[in-house]
Amino acid sequence: MGNAESNAYRNHLSRFLPEEQSDVDGVFDILSGSSGSAAAKNGKAMKKTVTLEALKAYMREPLPEQMTVRLYNGMRSIDLTGKSSAPSDHIAKEQFVIFMSNLLKGNADEKITIIMRMISTTEGPVKGKEIQEFTEDLIKSVVHVLSYRKELKGWNLENTRDSASGIKALSSQLLSELKLADGTKAVSPQLMEMNFDRSVIEDWVYRVPQISAFLSVVIRQGLRVLHSLPDQTKDIVNLVPGCKGIKGRIVSLFDIPSIIYINSHLPAELQHKWRLLFSSKLHGESFSQLCAHIVNKGPCIVILKDVDGFIFGGFASHSWEVKPQFQGDNRCFLFSVFPSLAVYTYTGYNDHYMYLNHGQQTMPNGLGMGGQHDYFGLWVDSDYGKGHSKAKPRCTTYNSPQLSAKEDFTLDALEVWAVGDMPESAETKGKKSILDVDPEAQALLEMTGKSRHSEGLREPLEDDDEDN
Repeated sequence: MGNAESNAYRNHLSRFLPEEQSDVDGVFDILSGSSGSAAAKNGKAMKKTVTLEALKAYMREPLPEQMTVRLYNGMRSIDLTGKSSAPSDHIAKEQFVIFMSNLLKGNADEKITIIMRMISTTEGPVKGKEIQEFTEDLIKSVVHVLSYRKELKGWNLENTRDSASGIKALSSQLLSELKLADGTKAVSPQLMEMNFDRSVIEDWVYRVPQISAFLSVVIRQGLRVLHSLPDQTKDIVNLVPGCKGIKGRIVSLFDIPSIIYINSHLPAELQHKWRLLFSSKLHGESFSQLCAHIVNKGPCIVILKDVDGFIFGGFASHSWEVKPQFQGDNRCFLFSVFPSLAVYTYTGYNDHYMYLNHGQQTMPNGLGMGGQHDYFGLWVDSDYGKGHSKAKPRCTTYNSPQLSAKEDFTLDALEVWAVGDMPESAETKGKKSILDVDPEAQALLEMTGKSRHSEGLREPLEDDDEDN
């Protein structure tokens, strides 16, 4: 290795703290152990290298094989000679270190050569179909390795919706961010056969943080390298939020890819924990029960499925309160999970972010987000089971399309998840009663001069330590 090359190698090495360097060295030594001993038997003083077979053997369980091959192709793409000769089948220590340095510590420009080779082993532009296959492999590998390493933080593949459709939906969502050289987005049907050059992929990697975050998770957890060291960014640490309150009792309407995607759109301080507040499967199909479980519990995610199988919902940035006025702020958003995965944020057109009303004669009673009275982007009626999603052509508040299969839909299932830490008000108030949140019942009691004895109706607070 010449001086210029050894200097470049040393620069990459210097990005790692001493304990990180020893971690990288340790993994390389394990991977190269078999090829090194073979060289010793042949009496050759060969440098240790890593073969595809060694990588496959090491990562047989943690990663799907096709992702192991992609990682290997990425390592091979690092040219140590500067002569662009055909890459060797053996990965040298320098290639391994530079691969780690660029993908875990580098910018989009440093990552791009490796990612291009992970997408396709042939030089030049890559096809949309190849990018789609790479993206699906990447998401599938993230779900697989986090499940295998037991890093799903209380979620698992049994208490969530099947991930197969979620992987395709998240892949389609990320691919929709591909921009052509003229700045326009590629249209889906034509995208598969279009060619995308290096600059377009580099721009995509720069703008879509999930690609780098997912690669980091696959490398750290797949190779078991640098997975417990403190340089991990928040987008890795909070990639999957902690899950509380599901306790194997239900299968959530969310799948793992949609949890990852929706969580990434929450305010950063709310991304570390989700806690189940209400499930129609657990708590019954009752609007009073829904109100009793979600009022004054802090920011929440509402997700529902209609009888046609469409899954959608919204993020409420403030505690729900029963009152005839709109609430919330511009951090609220609507989203779709199935048949497509997407997030729709506020437009600035109005402030009709979230609405919850019950037991009033003159105002609509139900839970709504976006749009206006009787024309909500998302509406669950207090006559439980009915709802609507009206958007011709788009919801004024969030620019969302119709989220349900039919404009007026019938509800199949509904869940509400509190996100972030429980607000102090909910902790100090302790157990809540339906009378605390039902203004009609409250008013009746006050009119008759009766005191509020409803302890028997109070809900026990969930133990915050469950489902660790």
